[in-house]
Amino acid sequence: MTDASSPRTITIACLRFNPETDTEPHFDHWDVPFSDDMSVLQGLQYIKDHLDGSLSFRWSCRMAICGSCGHMVNGVPVLSCHTFLRNYHPGTVRVEPLLHFPIVRDLVIDQTGFLDKLEAVKPYLIPATEKALANGPHPQTPAQMARYYPQSQCINCLLCYAACPQYGLDPDFTGPAALALLHRYNADSRDAG
Repeated sequence: MTDASSPRTITIACLRFNPETDTEPHFDHWDVPFSDDMSVLQGLQYIKDHLDGSLSFRWSCRMAICGSCGHMVNGVPVLSCHTFLRNYHPGTVRVEPLLHFPIVRDLVIDQTGFLDKLEAVKPYLIPATEKALANGPHPQTPAQMARYYPQSQCINCLLCYAACPQYGLDPDFTGPAALALLHRYNADSRDAG
């Protein structure tokens, strides 16, 4: 039995694609030292900082709030900051960009199609009449807020798009996150849009 505090390594295989030099995507493999509290995102950061500075990926908050670090990890769409290397040891961790999106470079995807769909559903409040800020807030009861609260928790991480077979078959499909936000604003008592 291995002591959890002793240094261990895990192999991380990343899909790589540089449109300036590659004709097809390929995998590169690195052996990364890790501890039990190390996320897949931290593994990618270790690779970028110590093994290959050319590896490209997105991240921001490292707290499962911003949604920037969504990747396919061993075929499953996950937030890489919230997914731990210990769960894949002693196997290999295969990291790929989210499915159903064009690759910009390595693990970075082109989100333009999603952002266009998101804007098309008008994900913001459209009041029936304008109210001056000096007149105070637009109050809601807890029951009114409960009608849309689950949908308001969407962080636009795009994991649902990577998991959605319909979006994979039909890129014109609006998709789950944009539809959730459409419902969120349709259910909001302050919205007349």
